[in-house]
Amino acid sequence: MSVLTAARWAIAIQNFFSSHCLCRLVCTVFLLVVYAPIRAADSGPLTFEAALRAAEHHSLALRGYEAGARAAGERAVAAGQLPDPVLQLGLDNVPTQGNMAFGLDNEPMTMRKMGLMQTYTRPAKRRARAAQFQREAEAAKVRRTASLAELRERAALTWLALYYRQQQLTLVMAQREEAARQVQAADAEFRGGRGDQTDLFAARLSLAELDDELKALRAQLASTRHALERWTGLPQPTELSSPPSIRTTHWSNHGPEHSLDLHPDIAVMNAEERAAIARAEVARQETRGDWTWSLMYAIRRADYADMVSLGVSIPLEWNRKNRQNRELAAELARVDQVQAQKEEMRRSHQLEIEQLLIRWEAQLARLDHYQKTLLPLAEESVQAALAGYRGNRLSLSELLATRRAAIGTDIERLRIEEEAAALWATLEFRFPELERSAATATNNQSQANTHSLESAP
Repeated sequence: MSVLTAARWAIAIQNFFSSHCLCRLVCTVFLLVVYAPIRAADSGPLTFEAALRAAEHHSLALRGYEAGARAAGERAVAAGQLPDPVLQLGLDNVPTQGNMAFGLDNEPMTMRKMGLMQTYTRPAKRRARAAQFQREAEAAKVRRTASLAELRERAALTWLALYYRQQQLTLVMAQREEAARQVQAADAEFRGGRGDQTDLFAARLSLAELDDELKALRAQLASTRHALERWTGLPQPTELSSPPSIRTTHWSNHGPEHSLDLHPDIAVMNAEERAAIARAEVARQETRGDWTWSLMYAIRRADYADMVSLGVSIPLEWNRKNRQNRELAAELARVDQVQAQKEEMRRSHQLEIEQLLIRWEAQLARLDHYQKTLLPLAEESVQAALAGYRGNRLSLSELLATRRAAIGTDIERLRIEEEAAALWATLEFRFPELERSAATATNNQSQANTHSLESAP
């Protein structure tokens, strides 16, 4: 809702109830509530942390995982209950022929029956079924955490891309100004008979190439603004605050082996392993069938006694080795499959993170080299060219070319910094919001559950 729309609503309400002071107060509060967030959003540049928070609040995928976790939690409660009792109503031995056909009170064997039937599920089986859905609820929460990590990474990369596109645009525009001055200087030298037409054409060609680069850069800038709006839900920002420090990351503090259990994909695989173990426990409990009890009361003619019947239904598991045991073996094989996939994923991510760390550290080293060596050398070359121009040893075109080269060095330094920032964001935000102690405890519990499941008869 825009400020203008909010104001129109408030004025309309106030004009409708202009005689009430309370309504004026309500309209004032309404304007403050609606206008304050808009003013806060427009009051300054968009910060990196604000973009991450906005992306989290804007995401519908996170809400979907939360709903999935709630659904599994509700099913866990239901799975722990006994099945509903069954009310049985019926008629027995109703004649269909003769004078007593379809009569209910003539035939002594005709009975009206009413009874209850209850299937009894053992507490261990009910606990196993409830535990299965509890593990699925935990898996949904972990997937939400993994989705949040991925979302924050994408929002961070988009914010950084927009920031560096803006910085690059500023530098390229400065380079374009130097190229335009170089064209003017080359044109003046050519008209004065001191320059060559080839230099003039080369300067114009360089200016045209920079104009083309600016068009492509502005298109990239607009596309990145749209991408940031998609992830954050905020209007396309015109200004961004200073970027965060890219010199440290969680991975570099301890190393991949220490923090790999906190990787979102590994956390999801751990949750899937616990869910597979819970399903295997349910399959083990299903090897023993549920008994069903029934109580029936039969009403007969007035001159005959009523009857009561009691029964029990017992499943005959005569082919357990090819049915129930096969189901259990399939679920245990599923546990082995998840564990193997998790270990393979662990190895893959360890290599990936090590390579990211190497590239990130290399880009930081190159960035330091540019800042300490190449940029000062480029500035010194500009000063030397300026002194040569003042001493009539260099032409204006040569001076401007030196200044353009110095700006080009700064643009290359910015490109290296952008790549280092992207690597930093990838490393920094591929962490789930899990405590190491919690991750270790859940892994130990999974191993204990697997051992007890395999050793159980």
